[in-house]
Amino acid sequence: TLLQCYLRAGSSEDLQTKAKKALKNILQKCVHLPALEPLLHDAPPNILKHVVAQFSKVLPHDPKARRLFVTSGGLKKVQEIKAEPGSALMEYINVINGCYPEEIVRYYSPGYSEKLLERIDNHQPIMTQ
Repeated sequence: TLLQCYLRAGSSEDLQTKAKKALKNILQKCVHLPALEPLLHDAPPNILKHVVAQFSKVLPHDPKARRLFVTSGGLKKVQEIKAEPGSALMEYINVINGCYPEEIVRYYSPGYSEKLLERIDNHQPIMTQ
């Protein structure tokens, strides 16, 4: 695949440059999100930015895609991405997050289950008799 050509250490600089350019062009035109999903897990940061950008363009306009993105683990993966505040990648993540209710985004954010368990530990039961 193009991604493998780009990442392979033995690839020539010319091949890597052409593979990266082709990959970016394909990503910018791809609206079939299930085809992009594996790249959320495999792409290096400089390609991941283009993958997330494409999700941010399609998800606001496609309710079925938004649901599939959650059930396939895509939203969870996006929450795990470390993006610099103010960066283009962070902006794309914010657009994606804006497609969902806040509690859904929190649920899929790293560390949320621990916060819920901590709330259970700190909760005082209401005793009724």
